[in-house]
Amino acid sequence: MTCSKGRPLRAWATGVSACVLVLLGAGIGAGSGAAQAQEAASAVQDVTLQDVTLAFGETVLKAPRITASGTRLSKDELSALLKGGAGESWPARLVRLDAASLAIPELRVERTAAADATPVVTYRDVVARDVRAGRIAELTAAGASILVAGGPQKGTGTYGRMRATDLDLTVLARLYGEPGDGKSALQRIYATFAVDDVAYVDARGTAVKIARIEGRDLSGRQIPATWTGALQAFTGLDYERIAPAERARLMGLGADLAEAVSVGALEATGLSVQEAKPRDAFSLGVARLEMTSAGLHLEDITFAGIDGAKARLARLSLDGFSLAPTVAALRKLAALTTPPAEADLRLLTPALGTLALKDLSLDLPAEPQNGRDPVRDPARDPGDKAAAAPMHVGLRDGSLNFAAPRDGVPTAGRLSLSGLTLPASAVAGVPGLGSLGLYGYRDLDLALVADTAWDESARELKLGEVSVSGKDMGSVRINGMIGGIGPEVFNPDVAVSSFAMLSATAKALDLTIENTGLFDRFIAAQSRVLSLKPEELKQEYVTASTFGVPAILGNSAGAKAIGTAMGQFVTKPGTLSLSLRPKNGTGIGILEFSAAPTPAALFDRLEVNAKAN
Repeated sequence: MTCSKGRPLRAWATGVSACVLVLLGAGIGAGSGAAQAQEAASAVQDVTLQDVTLAFGETVLKAPRITASGTRLSKDELSALLKGGAGESWPARLVRLDAASLAIPELRVERTAAADATPVVTYRDVVARDVRAGRIAELTAAGASILVAGGPQKGTGTYGRMRATDLDLTVLARLYGEPGDGKSALQRIYATFAVDDVAYVDARGTAVKIARIEGRDLSGRQIPATWTGALQAFTGLDYERIAPAERARLMGLGADLAEAVSVGALEATGLSVQEAKPRDAFSLGVARLEMTSAGLHLEDITFAGIDGAKARLARLSLDGFSLAPTVAALRKLAALTTPPAEADLRLLTPALGTLALKDLSLDLPAEPQNGRDPVRDPARDPGDKAAAAPMHVGLRDGSLNFAAPRDGVPTAGRLSLSGLTLPASAVAGVPGLGSLGLYGYRDLDLALVADTAWDESARELKLGEVSVSGKDMGSVRINGMIGGIGPEVFNPDVAVSSFAMLSATAKALDLTIENTGLFDRFIAAQSRVLSLKPEELKQEYVTASTFGVPAILGNSAGAKAIGTAMGQFVTKPGTLSLSLRPKNGTGIGILEFSAAPTPAALFDRLEVNAKAN
């Protein structure tokens, strides 16, 4: 819960709808002892106060009128409660607050510490119903207006109807005003809250809108510095010039705050951001955002830019994300007496879990040609080749999974992309893929997988699967095992990690090639170029595979097996499989590979299994 360095005032303004619950709670309480109050207010009555002003540090609340209905507090007692000041703590006062309702037709909230602006939020028709022992059964407001009168964040905004249920003012008072050990149980602040029709427009014309925000089960834990003290510590800092001791203190406060807040669920619908400035105009929309303890989910994300770029994503989700490693690292950094090293900072990496995408559609503007931008140049000839169509890229499903990090580095990961569609021209310069357009492929439909896992105890890196496949093309798949991979390989010092890699050994390699059309198109294209019949060209490749490949590899038994399998594959292209294992069972080291005088010297040390179809 830190202030945004780039736009602190807007962050303050858009957050006040939630913070007013805190401020209203902190501004009601205090009075005489329970016995005196009971004697002085023996009858239920309505009490009205005029021109009430409450100051809480840099924030001031002003209410022209407050009416307490169905209360046993007298006007003097309620007035004394609102004066605050030294004496009895807020929680002790608030626990005696009791009324059928509190009505505030207008509540003005100002932040007085702003140096170059006067941010103000004005709430309309604030009503707290069934206030018993400092707890509000229901708190509502008809709406609110936001005004930032000056400074770089000048702008205006509005909120629609707001509602919160089961709001505990005494808990708020403890969290913000009373220190704790940071280890006590979480205390629930409210059961639910909802805000409708949030809108804000800044001075440059950037408009932010949210149709509705809902949340439930917000809880908090008291920390040594109190929430107020911790939040104030992060305000107005120059992070580039901060002293080491202060930086360490802030690390500890950040860890305290991260563990002090728990949100059961948060949902926002109808989010949009529009930039109207001509050269930077864009629009971003999110139909629905949901955040729970299990993860983050966004639905129907759209983007449009001035240069013609457009994107749409049906769903984005992040599951299994955890700040636990980050919090542990912050506490470690807080204990340092010297500036943190790169290895220490790397520990801040959170547990990333699984990031998943569904139905991505991306339209990119055409590349400028002939020195002319096909989108921005209004003087271009409509018949000019520069007016090429945008490039379309699609992705049906995508996921990226990371295991829990060790020393800031995930020990396992899996990347999976399916239904990756793009024009063949987009990979024209990519080795191995650049010639696909020559083989008759206009649009590509690809799938990619990369699955790796590190076993620390065995000091092994397993390549579970590294594969690329294409529709009407085929696939290439690699599995393997690399030994000699210890923790030092992940050392942030490049010299240390590079030296450690010299101990790596190749322990297993499996290669599988499957043809479902690419090899046939390759033969057809090459036959036209060489003016040969496809069968004639295939026979030349069979001869080169059967006799040429073994000669290159040293004519060992393993080399001949590879050549024979390749020849069979060319004759009837289906599946080609190759398996390599060191005869010693422990692997062949990198230095041994580089020192081998000939390929035959390596193949003599390998068990080779090769077959086709």
